[in-house]
Amino acid sequence: METSNQVKLTSLTTKGGCGCKIGPADLVQVLQSLPPAVSNPNLLVGLDTSDDAGVYKLTDDVAIVQTLDFFTPIVDDPYDFGQIAATNAISDVYAMGGTPITALNIVAFPIAKLDKSILTEILRGAGDKLKEAGVTLVGGHSIDDQEPKFGLAVTGTVHPEKVLTNAGAKAGDKLVLTKPIGVGIYTTSLKHGALSNEEIERVTSIMTTLNKTASEVMSKYEVHAATDVTGFGLLGHATEMAKASGIGIRIISEQVPILPRTKELAEAGRIPGGTKSNYAHVDDAVTYADKLDQLDRYILCDAVTSGGLLISVSANDVDQLIDEMNKKGVHAAIIGEVTSVHSGNIHVD
Repeated sequence: METSNQVKLTSLTTKGGCGCKIGPADLVQVLQSLPPAVSNPNLLVGLDTSDDAGVYKLTDDVAIVQTLDFFTPIVDDPYDFGQIAATNAISDVYAMGGTPITALNIVAFPIAKLDKSILTEILRGAGDKLKEAGVTLVGGHSIDDQEPKFGLAVTGTVHPEKVLTNAGAKAGDKLVLTKPIGVGIYTTSLKHGALSNEEIERVTSIMTTLNKTASEVMSKYEVHAATDVTGFGLLGHATEMAKASGIGIRIISEQVPILPRTKELAEAGRIPGGTKSNYAHVDDAVTYADKLDQLDRYILCDAVTSGGLLISVSANDVDQLIDEMNKKGVHAAIIGEVTSVHSGNIHVD
């Protein structure tokens, strides 16, 4: 029986190292084939706009935010994997402007194949991150499976009139991103042994950093829309915002924060399948500057795990928002703007 310091968790997965979601095109096709959900006037946010979480109003002052996320290991350290999974799941509540309060663990684990200490470390990592977020673990569910998977269902609260969705962006807003992209290419490179220890620590730190501070700061300003950048990549989630809001988006590629050496790793072939699926899915909605080569375009579509918030904020407030975030340790950057032209589409300059 293997012990936690002998097994490489990423070697046990069959789908690469990006923790990718089912491709957006496939997911849309499946959802469109289902009958409409039962309507309810208290459902404030549902499936219509491909948002981060569902929001259901309980009273005039309280709504609950509900989300769920899980994936296969994208790093080898089980404690770090648990932290990343928890950070990623909680992020959806922050993106909606909510406060996470409770969580349920979701575990699939080959209990006869791997030492139980590995599972202990995964759960310990998640538990420590929940404590940092002020979230109470209330239970969970586990199954014996050949491939390890872990995640959480998270519930939060928000005032019904303060819910942030991806559908409220307004022309003239500035777009702010709070974490660098390139995470999918990094984690795929990790699976193939192509990262230094320093690079592994860097990407792990990004994926285990809660979006709590970014969410708390943006609540003070005139923010019209927000989402977190995860499996569908920066351009995938930006396209969802553009379509849901009925606006266009201009992204300035040189201003997008990207992890060091991402392009070099992409040139070596470390591009996850989810990233290529994202690129294909948004192809009809995105116009790229001619100077951006294919790898540049893939990077902007890179499938991210536990990424930052993409925020559409009033131009009048953006400088103060950026300044406060930077002072509080959130390395936020203005990456573009919302426009009144080319509705539902993205222009990358």
